[in-house]
Amino acid sequence: MARLLWGMIGGGEGSQIGPAHRLGAQADGNFVLAAGALDVNAERGRAYAQRLGVEADRAYGDWEEMLAGERDRPDRVDLVTVATPNSTHFEITKAFLEAGFNVLCEKPMTMTVEEGEEIVRVAKASGRICAVNYCYSAYPMVREMRQMVATGQIGKVRLVVANFSHGHHGDATDADNPRVRWRYDPKMAGVSGQFADCGIHALHMASFVAGDEVRELSADFASTIASRELEDDAMVNFRMEGGTVGRLWTSSVAIGRQHGFDIQVFGETGGMRWASEQPNQVYYTPVGGRTQIMEKGEGGLSEEAARLSRVAIAHPEGFPLAVANIYVDLAAAIRGEAHGAYPTAEDGLRSMAAVHYAVASAKGRGEWVDARPPSLR
Repeated sequence: MARLLWGMIGGGEGSQIGPAHRLGAQADGNFVLAAGALDVNAERGRAYAQRLGVEADRAYGDWEEMLAGERDRPDRVDLVTVATPNSTHFEITKAFLEAGFNVLCEKPMTMTVEEGEEIVRVAKASGRICAVNYCYSAYPMVREMRQMVATGQIGKVRLVVANFSHGHHGDATDADNPRVRWRYDPKMAGVSGQFADCGIHALHMASFVAGDEVRELSADFASTIASRELEDDAMVNFRMEGGTVGRLWTSSVAIGRQHGFDIQVFGETGGMRWASEQPNQVYYTPVGGRTQIMEKGEGGLSEEAARLSRVAIAHPEGFPLAVANIYVDLAAAIRGEAHGAYPTAEDGLRSMAAVHYAVASAKGRGEWVDARPPSLR
């Protein structure tokens, strides 16, 4: 089967997320990097793209040059990944969708709810895919949990507890480090710091696994380092459309925690938990029974978990291969084949609505607010 052509915007040399996308997109032979505008410095971006194997005429200086160069090519790219700073996601994603390209956008998809509504509208009008990189939802054992919930193996879900908490921004003496400071500056990060950065991964995961959407929430935000305008710690309580209760903690000042992303799901007849630092296992406890450790790659797992596992049992598959699973599903969708549940523009919109309404709730001392975007109420 011929490989699809892939283009990337942002994610240049030294980028945190760029290597994960390049490894992930090309891991299964579905995509080949054919075009790129990889750096805010045009010449540096062109040079790096060519070192990665991109032909000189498709190594672009910026995204607008890439759009103009790719738009009318008979061999134009099949998918564009947007991995630029948050404030640019909306403009770039909208422009490529309107030009008829499929797009995978890094999170957050937009900076405002209104922008999110516009991206959903444009994606529908164009008939193209617009996906958002909530890649933690693509770990095989997360897909197994989702399947267990969907098939009733733990009964109706009563409670979801999620957290994404680390301590890497807990040193007040490092608060002026440019790689840290921008995350708490509203001019660069928007209305929210830690919740928009990490918390929405946990919120999306809760909805993804439970198979339900957040209806309302109550939030408490704190800036524990005085120089920060935006929160570095947040607690969010939420309730879902189907009645499931949710609890979410996210923090960047939890010194001693490393990655700290995990989820617990409690149903009428069983409970499960998964942690990103041990992504190959799900701990499952049936009501009245003993806790079992379910391993990636073992027999008896769902087809959804099995098809996204590449290596034998007991061998770890890490973050880049979770990203790769997003690309596996996107390749299948572009080719018109059956595909899994990759996160969509609607998921990105719901996340941005949750961010803005959580900010409003926190300012209102935790008052409960409707968390849904206007178009989905």
